Amino acid sequence: MPATRTEPRGERARRVAGLYAITPERGDAGTLVAAVRAAIDGGARVVQYRRKTRTPAEQRGEAARLAALCRERGVLFIVNDDPALAAAVGADGVHVGEDDADLAAARTAIGPDALLGVSCYDDPALARRVVAEGADYVAFGSMFASTVKPDARRASLDVLRAARDLGVPVVGIGGIDASNAGRVIEAGATAVAVISAVFDAGDVAGAAARIARACSAAAERR
Repeated sequence: MPATRTEPRGERARRVAGLYAITPERGDAGTLVAAVRAAIDGGARVVQYRRKTRTPAEQRGEAARLAALCRERGVLFIVNDDPALAAAVGADGVHVGEDDADLAAARTAIGPDALLGVSCYDDPALARRVVAEGADYVAFGSMFASTVKPDARRASLDVLRAARDLGVPVVGIGGIDASNAGRVIEAGATAVAVISAVFDAGDVAGAAARIARACSAAAERR
Protein backbone atom coordinates (compact mmCIF):
# COMPACT_ATOMS: atom_id res chain seq x y z
CA MET A 1 0.00 0.00 0.00
CA PRO A 2 1.58 3.33 -1.06
CA ALA A 3 2.29 5.66 1.83
CA THR A 4 0.20 8.79 2.42
CA ARG A 5 2.32 11.94 2.68
CA THR A 6 1.47 15.39 3.95
CA GLU A 7 4.17 17.23 1.97
CA PRO A 8 2.97 18.06 -1.56
CA ARG A 9 4.75 16.08 -4.25
CA GLY A 10 5.99 19.20 -5.98
CA GLU A 11 7.60 20.50 -2.81
CA ARG A 12 9.24 17.15 -2.20
CA ALA A 13 10.57 17.10 -5.77
CA ARG A 14 12.24 20.47 -5.23
CA ARG A 15 14.34 18.82 -2.52
CA VAL A 16 16.13 16.79 -5.22
CA ALA A 17 19.16 19.05 -4.99
CA GLY A 18 22.78 18.96 -3.93
CA LEU A 19 24.33 15.59 -3.12
CA TYR A 20 22.24 12.58 -4.15
CA ALA A 21 24.02 9.55 -2.65
CA ILE A 22 23.51 6.10 -4.19
CA THR A 23 24.30 3.08 -2.07
CA PRO A 24 27.29 0.84 -2.89
CA GLU A 25 27.01 -2.91 -3.39
CA ARG A 26 29.58 -3.96 -0.84
CA GLY A 27 29.08 -4.41 2.90
CA ASP A 28 26.47 -6.00 5.08
CA ALA A 29 23.32 -4.24 6.23
CA GLY A 30 24.91 -2.74 9.33
CA THR A 31 27.88 -1.42 7.38
CA LEU A 32 25.53 0.02 4.78
CA VAL A 33 23.37 1.86 7.30
CA ALA A 34 26.46 3.29 9.03
CA ALA A 35 27.87 4.49 5.70
CA VAL A 36 24.60 6.12 4.68
CA ARG A 37 24.33 7.81 8.07
CA ALA A 38 27.81 9.23 7.54
CA ALA A 39 26.89 10.46 4.07
CA ILE A 40 23.86 12.23 5.51
CA ASP A 41 26.05 13.73 8.22
CA GLY A 42 28.22 15.10 5.42
CA GLY A 43 25.31 16.72 3.63
CA ALA A 44 23.58 14.17 1.38
CA ARG A 45 20.04 15.40 0.75
CA VAL A 46 18.79 12.37 -1.19
CA VAL A 47 19.65 8.69 -0.71
CA GLN A 48 18.92 6.06 -3.33
CA TYR A 49 18.87 2.38 -2.40
CA ARG A 50 20.52 0.34 -5.17
CA ARG A 51 21.74 -3.15 -4.17
CA LYS A 52 21.36 -5.46 -7.17
CA THR A 53 23.16 -8.44 -5.65
CA ARG A 54 20.95 -8.83 -2.56
CA THR A 55 18.09 -11.28 -2.20
CA PRO A 56 14.56 -9.85 -2.13
CA ALA A 57 14.39 -10.45 1.63
CA GLU A 58 17.72 -8.68 2.17
CA GLN A 59 16.63 -5.80 -0.02
CA ARG A 60 13.40 -5.42 1.93
CA GLY A 61 15.24 -5.38 5.27
CA GLU A 62 17.94 -2.96 4.16
CA ALA A 63 15.52 -0.63 2.42
CA ALA A 64 13.25 -0.53 5.46
CA ARG A 65 16.16 0.41 7.72
CA LEU A 66 17.34 3.13 5.37
CA ALA A 67 13.82 4.47 4.90
CA ALA A 68 13.52 4.86 8.67
CA LEU A 69 16.92 6.56 8.90
CA CYS A 70 16.09 8.99 6.12
CA ARG A 71 12.72 9.85 7.65
CA GLU A 72 14.44 10.53 10.95
CA ARG A 73 17.00 12.80 9.30
CA GLY A 74 14.63 14.58 6.91
CA VAL A 75 16.35 13.23 3.81
CA LEU A 76 14.57 11.94 0.69
CA PHE A 77 14.74 8.16 0.25
CA ILE A 78 14.44 6.72 -3.26
CA VAL A 79 14.45 3.05 -4.33
CA ASN A 80 16.13 2.06 -7.58
CA ASP A 81 14.15 0.13 -10.21
CA ASP A 82 11.64 -1.51 -7.85
CA PRO A 83 8.32 0.33 -7.44
CA ALA A 84 6.84 -2.48 -5.33
CA LEU A 85 9.74 -2.31 -2.86
CA ALA A 86 9.51 1.49 -2.75
CA ALA A 87 5.83 1.25 -1.87
CA ALA A 88 6.40 -1.52 0.68
CA VAL A 89 8.92 0.46 2.73
CA GLY A 90 7.21 3.83 2.36
CA ALA A 91 10.02 5.36 0.29
CA ASP A 92 9.69 8.90 -0.99
CA GLY A 93 9.87 7.58 -4.52
CA VAL A 94 11.36 5.25 -7.10
CA HIS A 95 13.91 5.77 -9.85
CA VAL A 96 13.55 3.80 -13.09
CA GLY A 97 15.53 3.39 -16.31
CA GLU A 98 14.53 2.76 -19.88
CA ASP A 99 14.46 -1.02 -19.39
CA ASP A 100 12.51 -0.96 -16.12
CA ALA A 101 8.80 -0.65 -15.32
CA ASP A 102 6.83 1.67 -17.58
CA LEU A 103 5.96 4.98 -15.99
CA ALA A 104 2.22 4.33 -15.68
CA ALA A 105 2.82 1.02 -13.91
CA ALA A 106 5.42 2.59 -11.64
CA ARG A 107 3.06 5.44 -10.73
CA THR A 108 0.29 2.98 -9.93
CA ALA A 109 2.62 1.03 -7.65
CA ILE A 110 3.99 3.99 -5.69
CA GLY A 111 0.82 6.06 -5.57
CA PRO A 112 0.07 9.66 -6.55
CA ASP A 113 2.12 11.32 -3.81
CA ALA A 114 5.51 9.63 -4.29
CA LEU A 115 8.30 10.83 -6.57
CA LEU A 116 9.07 9.21 -9.90
CA GLY A 117 12.58 9.73 -11.24
CA VAL A 118 13.69 8.56 -14.68
CA SER A 119 17.12 7.99 -16.24
CA CYS A 120 17.38 9.78 -19.59
CA TYR A 121 21.06 9.07 -20.31
CA ASP A 122 22.12 11.52 -23.08
CA ASP A 123 18.66 12.14 -24.53
CA PRO A 124 16.88 15.46 -23.89
CA ALA A 125 13.96 14.34 -26.10
CA LEU A 126 13.39 11.34 -23.85
CA ALA A 127 13.49 13.68 -20.86
CA ARG A 128 10.81 15.90 -22.35
CA ARG A 129 8.62 12.87 -23.04
CA VAL A 130 8.88 11.38 -19.55
CA VAL A 131 8.25 14.76 -17.91
CA ALA A 132 5.08 15.04 -20.00
CA GLU A 133 4.16 11.56 -18.75
CA GLY A 134 4.58 12.55 -15.10
CA ALA A 135 8.24 12.18 -14.14
CA ASP A 136 9.09 14.35 -11.13
CA TYR A 137 12.81 14.56 -11.92
CA VAL A 138 15.18 13.26 -14.58
CA ALA A 139 18.79 12.08 -14.56
CA PHE A 140 21.45 12.35 -17.27
CA GLY A 141 24.79 10.61 -17.55
CA SER A 142 27.34 9.25 -17.45
CA MET A 143 28.73 12.78 -17.21
CA PHE A 144 32.31 11.55 -16.83
CA ALA A 145 34.09 8.20 -16.95
CA SER A 146 32.54 5.93 -14.31
CA THR A 147 34.10 2.99 -12.49
CA VAL A 148 30.64 1.67 -11.57
CA LYS A 149 29.38 1.63 -15.19
CA PRO A 150 32.47 1.93 -17.41
CA ASP A 151 30.50 1.20 -20.59
CA ALA A 152 27.69 3.66 -19.87
CA ARG A 153 26.64 6.17 -22.49
CA ARG A 154 28.31 9.53 -22.00
CA ALA A 155 26.32 12.73 -21.72
CA SER A 156 27.89 16.12 -22.34
CA LEU A 157 27.37 19.15 -20.17
CA ASP A 158 25.41 20.59 -23.10
CA VAL A 159 22.69 18.02 -22.36
CA LEU A 160 22.26 19.60 -18.93
CA ARG A 161 22.12 23.06 -20.47
CA ALA A 162 19.39 21.88 -22.82
CA ALA A 163 17.43 20.48 -19.87
CA ARG A 164 17.19 23.74 -17.94
CA ASP A 165 13.70 24.46 -19.28
CA LEU A 166 12.17 21.10 -18.35
CA GLY A 167 10.58 22.48 -15.20
CA VAL A 168 11.70 19.59 -12.99
CA PRO A 169 14.90 18.88 -11.04
CA VAL A 170 17.78 17.48 -13.09
CA VAL A 171 20.37 15.05 -11.73
CA GLY A 172 23.81 14.47 -13.23
CA ILE A 173 25.36 11.06 -12.64
CA GLY A 174 28.54 9.19 -13.50
CA GLY A 175 32.13 9.82 -12.48
CA ILE A 176 31.26 12.82 -10.32
CA ASP A 177 33.41 13.87 -7.38
CA ALA A 178 34.31 17.05 -5.52
CA SER A 179 36.55 18.20 -8.37
CA ASN A 180 33.85 18.25 -11.04
CA ALA A 181 30.51 18.42 -9.20
CA GLY A 182 30.47 22.19 -9.52
CA ARG A 183 30.72 21.99 -13.32
CA VAL A 184 27.67 19.74 -13.41
CA ILE A 185 25.61 22.09 -11.25
CA GLU A 186 26.73 25.17 -13.17
CA ALA A 187 25.71 23.51 -16.45
CA GLY A 188 22.14 23.07 -15.24
CA ALA A 189 21.80 20.12 -12.87
CA THR A 190 20.17 20.66 -9.51
CA ALA A 191 21.78 17.55 -7.99
CA VAL A 192 24.71 15.19 -8.51
CA ALA A 193 24.33 11.45 -7.97
CA VAL A 194 27.43 9.82 -6.52
CA ILE A 195 28.46 6.34 -5.40
CA SER A 196 32.23 5.80 -5.44
CA ALA A 197 33.46 9.27 -4.54
CA VAL A 198 31.41 9.10 -1.34
CA PHE A 199 31.31 5.47 -0.30
CA ASP A 200 34.81 4.44 -1.39
CA ALA A 201 36.31 7.22 0.74
CA GLY A 202 37.98 6.46 4.02
CA ASP A 203 36.03 9.35 5.54
CA VAL A 204 32.53 9.07 4.06
CA ALA A 205 31.17 12.11 5.90
CA GLY A 206 34.12 14.23 4.83
CA ALA A 207 33.85 13.15 1.19
CA ALA A 208 30.13 13.87 1.19
CA ALA A 209 30.72 17.28 2.75
CA ARG A 210 33.24 18.27 0.06
CA ILE A 211 30.83 17.37 -2.74
CA ALA A 212 27.89 19.05 -0.98
CA ARG A 213 29.93 22.24 -0.56
CA ALA A 214 30.94 22.18 -4.23
CA CYS A 215 27.28 21.87 -5.20
CA SER A 216 26.19 24.72 -2.96
CA ALA A 217 28.94 27.03 -4.20
CA ALA A 218 28.13 26.27 -7.83
CA ALA A 219 24.40 26.80 -7.29
CA GLU A 220 25.15 30.24 -5.87
CA ARG A 221 27.25 31.11 -8.92
CA ARG A 222 24.68 29.94 -11.45
